[in-house]
Amino acid sequence: MKNTRRDFIKKSVLATAGVAFGSLGVNSKSYARIIGSNDRVIVGIVGFSDRARQSLIPAFMNYADKMNFEIKGVSDIWNRRRNESVEFFQKDYGKRIVTYLNNEELYSDKEIDAVIISTADFQHALHTVEAAKNKKDVYVEKPFAETMEDNRLALKSVKESGIICQIGSQRRSGPNYHKAVDFIKSGKFGDIKMVEMTWNVNQPGRWRRPELVSSIKESDTDWKRYILNRPYEHWDARKYIEYRLFWPYSSGIPGQWMAHQIDTVHWFSGLKFPRSVAANGGIYMWNDGRKNYDAMTAVFDYGPEDDLSKGFQVLYSSRMFNSAGGVKEIYYSNGGELNLDTNKVTPTGGLTEQYAKSMNMKPNLLPEADLSVADVKVETAANTGADIMTSLHMLNWMESIRSRKEPNAPVEAGYDHSVANIMVTAALRTKKFVTFDKVTQEVLADGKVFQY
Repeated sequence: MKNTRRDFIKKSVLATAGVAFGSLGVNSKSYARIIGSNDRVIVGIVGFSDRARQSLIPAFMNYADKMNFEIKGVSDIWNRRRNESVEFFQKDYGKRIVTYLNNEELYSDKEIDAVIISTADFQHALHTVEAAKNKKDVYVEKPFAETMEDNRLALKSVKESGIICQIGSQRRSGPNYHKAVDFIKSGKFGDIKMVEMTWNVNQPGRWRRPELVSSIKESDTDWKRYILNRPYEHWDARKYIEYRLFWPYSSGIPGQWMAHQIDTVHWFSGLKFPRSVAANGGIYMWNDGRKNYDAMTAVFDYGPEDDLSKGFQVLYSSRMFNSAGGVKEIYYSNGGELNLDTNKVTPTGGLTEQYAKSMNMKPNLLPEADLSVADVKVETAANTGADIMTSLHMLNWMESIRSRKEPNAPVEAGYDHSVANIMVTAALRTKKFVTFDKVTQEVLADGKVFQY
């Protein structure tokens, strides 16, 4: 009955497309994917990761009944994760699910309408390509891509397929971030002149899972399928479990943490990528065999390419052995600061009358503003670990699947944050000055294409 109803709706919509929807600018590919409001949307999970079980699935379940969405099953190449997924859904939601050995099995299930991708960092883009080829709407975690080759392929696949693609940059659904971008774009803030961002932790176990590393065997999973297009190497349990510590399976800090924050720079400024990046870092504390740095600093130059007199700098730093300063995002103009830690706009650091007068200028001090949103309501399931932004981001994806309207974090947002991430990775690994060629869509280190 479900397929019959869906086919009927699609045919009806296509038949009336020229009359009913012509003025909306929606193409025939979009018509063909419209799902009726009474049809249940069936979703598959690609990768039963910690992120999936602790946040993404609870966020989804918050709105599943209201939006008439359902998770049918989980695809994971590791037998342990498949077993855990069955136990998890039964225990937390009283629900029986099916499991798939791999994504080929998942996509052979014709009931699946959409997927949530929460796999290893380097797999996100390529798993999105699989979803696009199978015409499945997708919610995909960040970082979107760790190489420009994967980045370009994934963008092209999504755009050609017409699927809804939500990048897991949940700040784009955060009410306070929406108030911040509205304040900046209103002109009240003035031009952005500097951005300071940090992400500091002191967690020895961050990204390290020694118990799992010691327990997994190659026969428990599919190593060749796991490494996808990365250079072949023999089985390495650490690179399977602790992949965030090893390039080219992850860039580490840039892809995991910076991707969130640099995305807001693109969103707030309207710029797609930096003009240049310089960066440095090292393994200063956790000499455990990892290849990705445990501390780094990057300096970005942003601005219009045709006018070097305009622009601003972004200073990003992160360390994994001292948490002082925590997570910080502060935007500066000549009149003060916009602080997304305190959610306040203040005249702190603005041009005072004393110093303005000496140069025959007028003082420039921002009015104080509160970016907090106290009355945001998020529906929650009985067992939820999802934060407000992730819940609202998941809801936005569901709504976009129904309406076929662009989600808050479209595929271009993922492509753009990946350009910035890859530029930082290139600067860290080559110790060279890095730029981006918008014609070839390549990251250049001292004028040469960066290759992993």
